[in-house]
Amino acid sequence: MFFNIVSPAKVANELYDLVIIGSGFGSSFFLSEALKHEPGRVLVLEWGQYNPWTWQIENRTNSPVSWGSTFVNTTPEKPWNTTIGFGGGTNCWFGQTPRFHPNDFKLKSLYGVGKDWPISYADLEPYYCEAEEIMQVAGDSAMGAVLPRSKPFPLPAHKGSTPDRIMMQATPDTHFIMPTARASRQTDTRTKCCANLTCNLCPVQAKFSAINGFKREYADGQVDICFNAEVVRLNSDSNHVSSLIFSSEGQEHQVKAESFVLGANGIQSPAILLRSGMDYAETGKRLHEQYSISVEAYLDGVGNFDGSTITTGLNYSLADGEFRKRHSSVLVAFENRWTRGFRPDVKRLTETLPMIIVADNIPSTDNFVGIDANSGKAVVTHLHESKYAKDGIKNALDKLPSLLSPLPVEKIFAGRLRGSESHVQGTLRMGLEGDGSIVDRNQIHHKYRNLIIVGSSVFATCSPANPSLTISALSIRAARNYYRSSREGEET
Repeated sequence: MFFNIVSPAKVANELYDLVIIGSGFGSSFFLSEALKHEPGRVLVLEWGQYNPWTWQIENRTNSPVSWGSTFVNTTPEKPWNTTIGFGGGTNCWFGQTPRFHPNDFKLKSLYGVGKDWPISYADLEPYYCEAEEIMQVAGDSAMGAVLPRSKPFPLPAHKGSTPDRIMMQATPDTHFIMPTARASRQTDTRTKCCANLTCNLCPVQAKFSAINGFKREYADGQVDICFNAEVVRLNSDSNHVSSLIFSSEGQEHQVKAESFVLGANGIQSPAILLRSGMDYAETGKRLHEQYSISVEAYLDGVGNFDGSTITTGLNYSLADGEFRKRHSSVLVAFENRWTRGFRPDVKRLTETLPMIIVADNIPSTDNFVGIDANSGKAVVTHLHESKYAKDGIKNALDKLPSLLSPLPVEKIFAGRLRGSESHVQGTLRMGLEGDGSIVDRNQIHHKYRNLIIVGSSVFATCSPANPSLTISALSIRAARNYYRSSREGEET
């Protein structure tokens, strides 16, 4: 084990320079950057425990804590998957790392829907590069046609499938190999992806995680970590957080700090603030994720399933345009796994193309996180998906035959709506003070200026792209800007 583990009793009433709540993408990437600037002591509080990679493989789960036990879900048909334990979502994720589209950041000004982010793609682009380097992302350089980049991908792209290669030849500006934090070749810390299609439990550690990616940071002598520490509430005055209370084995403990980073997930982070009486603006509101459907096409004479990883291609034909004034954009992912079952004609078994169509969503105040008045436990209410997203899926299904025209398609099967993409987003969104948002463009709370919030809870809108890379880039940026502003304040 590579941590400096401290007991709750040892940290009780201690004063740290920085306390970080959680150890998932947002928290870990913030820590990695903070250690370049922070001279003092850092404490990480993790609600779960350290579950080594070997334990996860042997037990076929990422954590012994079920996500359903951590909050009350008023709509059980809508799951909100989370992982409680060291590394958070870096354990269970599949390693998909597309960037957001530049226009995802300015939906309101360009298309009159949703909200604009207070930052642009250009603001985030250098941090995307840094996050990709840390994750050793494997990607297709041709993606720069849609998502401009200032540096090449750290690793070469994975091998696409035969349908991917046909699509890339016919439509080179819109079809690309999926960028992933699954190694396409051996690295110093990770093995090449074996394409066994169980990415949440990667059996060879080809996928980036906090366990294989941040050992040096968590072993740093400045950093203490306390496991089984559930943060109950923050203590604050008019504009400053002074301490927090956490619970461990039925007892509550207090710890003080100069600065705090709130990096629990999009359900638990707002619950902590609400329990603390820090119900500022739209705290807990606009919970969301993407809206998606599984689709499959039968091909004539073209085989599939010969790519080198679980999701091989990503199609941007319907990713952006004036249509976004009327309905959502979508990304179409080409899959290297059967989703509907085997084709009945066994001689043509591989002539099948599974796809996932993922739409952006318009966050609504009707979907929110609250707290139970008696227990203080988080309560999730999700009343509906946006018509904008539903219309986007309908349009994509209508356009799919045209999109797939380079392939010899016999038949398209519109499959089931997917219950979840496992992307808990919103609830503490980024924006301008007074517009209902919770944090500013640097992810500092509008009211409590020593509280930084990281993770997908700060997302202003919902891109159809996977969120993990954007969370990571935002966290690097937030940490660098926080310490830069602190130094400038001291110099002034």
